[in-house]
Amino acid sequence: MDRIAAVLGDAARWRIVELLAVRPRSVGELAELTGSRQPQTTKHLQTLARAGLVAVHPLGQRRVYALDTAPLAALVRSLRELVETAEAHAGELDVITRYRAAIEAEAAIADRDRWADGRTFSFERALAVPREVVWRHWVDPDLLSSWWAPPSMTVTDCALEPRQGGRAVLEYRDPDGQRYRSEGTVRTAEEPGHLVFDLSVLDAAGAVSFTGLYDLELTEAPGGTTLRLDLRITETAVEAVPYIAGIETGWGQVLDNLVHTIGASTSATEAEHTTEEGSQP
Repeated sequence: MDRIAAVLGDAARWRIVELLAVRPRSVGELAELTGSRQPQTTKHLQTLARAGLVAVHPLGQRRVYALDTAPLAALVRSLRELVETAEAHAGELDVITRYRAAIEAEAAIADRDRWADGRTFSFERALAVPREVVWRHWVDPDLLSSWWAPPSMTVTDCALEPRQGGRAVLEYRDPDGQRYRSEGTVRTAEEPGHLVFDLSVLDAAGAVSFTGLYDLELTEAPGGTTLRLDLRITETAVEAVPYIAGIETGWGQVLDNLVHTIGASTSATEAEHTTEEGSQP
């Protein structure tokens, strides 16, 4: 596909392909129609032939060139798949668009420190597993690292130690190697239903950009667990604009990650259990 795309990227060769799509033609006719010299046209035809786009048909003293549509059809299929993939992931572009708009809106009002203090956010998710399973995904570092970062980010350090005064840490890096770190303390840990902790987002120099107080409630519900996460902002610095603007989208994404991760883990466990039962004599 790469070679075909490169060959067709030349305007002169593309014009020859257009002319051959109508009917087979000789070098002389193609040269006349494109306004090029015959040697130059011959070179273009040879390039198209090497890519499998053109076939040569000797007719006595004449050589007629015809278009082979199979490579073009394959290219069309690849392009169609690209379009379908892009359309299926159009939501990613929507996220970027909303995030940019949120940054602009927050920047317009961030004229002093503590400009966003007292702002609150709430998130809810329904999970088809017991509270104990959800709780473990919050307090087990390995499970926590499997979901606690937005898409394209990689968790490098995380902890929510389930005891009063326990360590609360989240550090991740983006694909460009930029690291983002938050540190705080667990204030309340009542297994398996209530976790309260704070996290301060730190800038590159270690200064606090803002602090979030998080209140996690896991409630039994028919068929599983209802998760509710409340967040209140304090200690907001002017430089916190990008972070505050990304809270709604970012936490929405990571909680969706949690739902997906728990669902995938549950499905794998059920499949393994079924296989073990089937293998018993």
